[in-house]
Amino acid sequence: MSGGNRVRRRKRILAAMRHYVIFFLLIAFVITCCMLLFLYSMQRSMGINYTENSVRYAAILTMGNVLLLSLLCTVIDAVRRRFMVERPVRRIVVGADKLMRGDLSTRIEPFHGIDSESGFDIIIDYFNRMAKELEGLETLRTDFIANVSHELKTPLAVIQNYGTMLQSPDLTDVQRMEYAKAITGQSRRLANLITNILKLNRLENQQIYPTAKRYNLGEQLAECLLNFESTWEKKEIEIETDIEEEVFVESDDELLSLVWNNLFSNALKFTENGGTVSVSLKSEGTYAVVKVSDTGCGISPETGKHIFEKFYQGDTSHATQGNGLGLALVKRVVDIIGGDISVESEVGKGSAFTVKIRRAADGEIKKNP
Repeated sequence: MSGGNRVRRRKRILAAMRHYVIFFLLIAFVITCCMLLFLYSMQRSMGINYTENSVRYAAILTMGNVLLLSLLCTVIDAVRRRFMVERPVRRIVVGADKLMRGDLSTRIEPFHGIDSESGFDIIIDYFNRMAKELEGLETLRTDFIANVSHELKTPLAVIQNYGTMLQSPDLTDVQRMEYAKAITGQSRRLANLITNILKLNRLENQQIYPTAKRYNLGEQLAECLLNFESTWEKKEIEIETDIEEEVFVESDDELLSLVWNNLFSNALKFTENGGTVSVSLKSEGTYAVVKVSDTGCGISPETGKHIFEKFYQGDTSHATQGNGLGLALVKRVVDIIGGDISVESEVGKGSAFTVKIRRAADGEIKKNP
């Protein structure tokens, strides 16, 4: 027998003895009080004088009953604890040990004791919920690492290849310029990836606190859209705007600029040459509604369910450059400012993203705390 088993056995014996002593004292006290009251009442009512032998016999008999009842209660309590306490505790301990060893698929079967609302069943239910959440987080972590590795590996491989080719002494000036541009482009892509990862991490860990101020949303949309003028001119994309004037919002302009820049960038990126991108701003009750539409490739219903997840890209071939973080950033920002975002799309016909944020009433100026 191992040392650990001997210690556990000794503890069980000591616990049983302690329970026995507790039951003995309790039953002895109760029976002694009852017997004294009974004998006193009998003596008063019937005038009986008990002899020394009869008193001794009654005392021995009473002590024997106390010992027997104490032993019986101890055994019953031990059986109860064995099935009602030790079994569910052991089941929980085994599950927790598996979880600590990295088996996140561990689940504990409910105890289903006599009481349908057993405290152990409640603990087991919360344990299973925790394990499920941890398993989901581990899956996200694994996917995150895999996706980051993929996104870092591709541009690094391109940079390495072009860097090797630049070392060739017989390159023409045109080739050298082309390779240098390719390296610059991939370096910029890496920088954007790292920037987006840091921004998303800060947003998810609530390290960015929105600073609300009142400003004209239409002007912000126009400024953000103009930043992409070279892109739409190069692809000969037609820009249609329907922006309502004097629509003010109370929000963080820097965070919202992330939303518009990402939506405009995606619309222009996925729209073919000669296509159309539309931007509209309307007031609907207490909300300002921004809609960004394009005539690009569109997305399938299945892709639409995951479009706001980190690193999710409908184009699994990675034919279009991107890292799948833009829309995750957009979703997180919209959630932080208390807005709502939705997407409507049809494959081959384009997509339309709609953002609803609460607008400021005319003349309303919100003071920052």
